[in-house]
Amino acid sequence: MATGTSLMLIAIGAVLAFAVNYTVSGVDIQAIGAILMIVGIIGLVFSLLFLASFAPFGSHETHTHDHV
Repeated sequence: MATGTSLMLIAIGAVLAFAVNYTVSGVDIQAIGAILMIVGIIGLVFSLLFLASFAPFGSHETHTHDHV
């Protein structure tokens, strides 16, 4: 899941959880919003961890060359 998709899920979930007062029979809109926010946050964490694996500051390898 890309970072943009995760942010979109968080935004849609927040709107459904906090701003919508519409009732549908048998469906809890606030619960769906909370689920979307949780899924978006999990996706954001995974995508940031995946991007961090490519960061150059994580590697501290030293190479020595012996010229004889």
